[in-house]
Amino acid sequence: MAFLADVFHQSPEIALFLSLALGYWVGKFQFGKFQLGGVAGSLLAAVLFSQVGIQIDNGIKAVLFALFIYAVGFESGPQFFRSLGRQSIREIVMAVVLAISGLATVVVLAKVMGLDKGIAAGIAAGGLTQSAIIGTASSAIDKLGLVADEAQRLQANVAIGYAVTYIFGSFGAIIVCVNILPWFMKRSIRDDAVKAEAEMLKGAHVYGVGEAPALPELVGRVYRIGEGAGMSVSEVEALATNGAITIERIKRGGKIIGIEAGTSLQAADLILVVGRRSAIVGLEGRLGSEVSGAEGLELVVTTRDIAVRGKEFVDKTVAQILDVSRDLRHGIYVLGVTRGGSKLELAADTVIKAGDIVTVHGVQEDLQRLASRVGPAIVPSDKTDFIFHGLGVAVGLLVGLAVIRVGSIPLTLGSGGGALMAGLVFGWYRSRNMTLGNMPTSASTLLRDLGLAGFVAVVGLQSGQQAVSTIMQSGLSIFFAGVIVTILPLVITMLVGRYLLRYENVAVFAGALSGSRSANPAFGEILDQAGNSVPTTSFAITYALANVFLTLLGPLIVAFV
Repeated sequence: MAFLADVFHQSPEIALFLSLALGYWVGKFQFGKFQLGGVAGSLLAAVLFSQVGIQIDNGIKAVLFALFIYAVGFESGPQFFRSLGRQSIREIVMAVVLAISGLATVVVLAKVMGLDKGIAAGIAAGGLTQSAIIGTASSAIDKLGLVADEAQRLQANVAIGYAVTYIFGSFGAIIVCVNILPWFMKRSIRDDAVKAEAEMLKGAHVYGVGEAPALPELVGRVYRIGEGAGMSVSEVEALATNGAITIERIKRGGKIIGIEAGTSLQAADLILVVGRRSAIVGLEGRLGSEVSGAEGLELVVTTRDIAVRGKEFVDKTVAQILDVSRDLRHGIYVLGVTRGGSKLELAADTVIKAGDIVTVHGVQEDLQRLASRVGPAIVPSDKTDFIFHGLGVAVGLLVGLAVIRVGSIPLTLGSGGGALMAGLVFGWYRSRNMTLGNMPTSASTLLRDLGLAGFVAVVGLQSGQQAVSTIMQSGLSIFFAGVIVTILPLVITMLVGRYLLRYENVAVFAGALSGSRSANPAFGEILDQAGNSVPTTSFAITYALANVFLTLLGPLIVAFV
């Protein structure tokens, strides 16, 4: 024990990373359908290590959390802003219900158990994991006109109540949102997240790393001309009635020849045809025999995303674009168009907007010709744009410093809320300007996972020892009061969400429920279970509101208890 204390004193970062390693290992174990998960596991491991006495800088916690919440906002920015409006009323109601039920729970418990104003406010701050309540409650106590010693005693009790209840405040939210909610809804977060993602993609399949369709939509075939002798290139390309095809290479007499629309095909010519599978099926009987390949007919094709910027394409319908782009379309195959991450239905009257992303397939020369008129090509990269994202995090933290006073009550987003707002805005801007702000999925995942688990581990290392010693000194009454404050408002809000607000999708519901309690560790586990960003939009809306509503509870508790 003394050895560990000495090591952790010299390098508290070792305790942080040991907490992550042990926590994720413990989090993998399953007990029936219950699984602790890496975030909750890291919290418990950190509490265990904290018993030897560890001093770890608050700045580490702030940086880790800012990275986590900014990455979350950046990923979901486009979808978040599309979701604002009347469809956000459910999330607003969720945040209001949790704040009111949390206030009522704390006040009733304080009356029944005879708790003073300080302990009650501390239980609210820890049980609802809203640290800002400490500040607003302490400020309200100062305004009571008490003698200095009594005011200091109550303010100290705020910290004690917070230290005892905060650990379970984080852990209990994970249990409700990640385990109880799916059991209650009788569906898994993962299944509903996949379902919602499929609806957003309008049926398009997203392939993982190393995956590819067994029957690709675009294919290439080599034919030895027989029945098609005498036909021109344009006549062959016009054979496709249910799709598009392009003759990309012609080999005659062992040499590659130039191709023009009027080039006539001769018997024994070898041609490379590229096009949609549906259009190529059946060509063999009209052109000649298919061969496995031929030297010199090899061709590299590329799939590329292009941001629509050209004036002749912006704010035009698909039908209008088809009319003005006939000279551009030869050899180009449009695979889809997305706006803000959502797939568009390409009907004749669909209007294409600036910033829409068109995914095209073709040879490099054709793609360059297309990009010169349509807009810049978005070249995939494993590099992160640190200029863009460094500015984004800095702006978020700056916004978090702003304080607006309503009477004597200070309202602030804090560093977490500011970083989330900046992530949302910068993510939205990136969706409109795809040549800026690149962040590979793997980089974003690392920021989310390391940021949240590291933040929770630092909390456990800082407050675990005090929480355990306080429980041993004062008994378990404060702790159990915190358990009730953690669980009851979440359960009430869950029932309102299910039966009054009619949430059906478990992933979306879980995001809204965790956000209404500003329960970041629970949200991290929800994202891990979902495997995509579906829960993020509902979380972002309720989280932003919860930061305001829950902060207001401090002076209200001091007034009512």
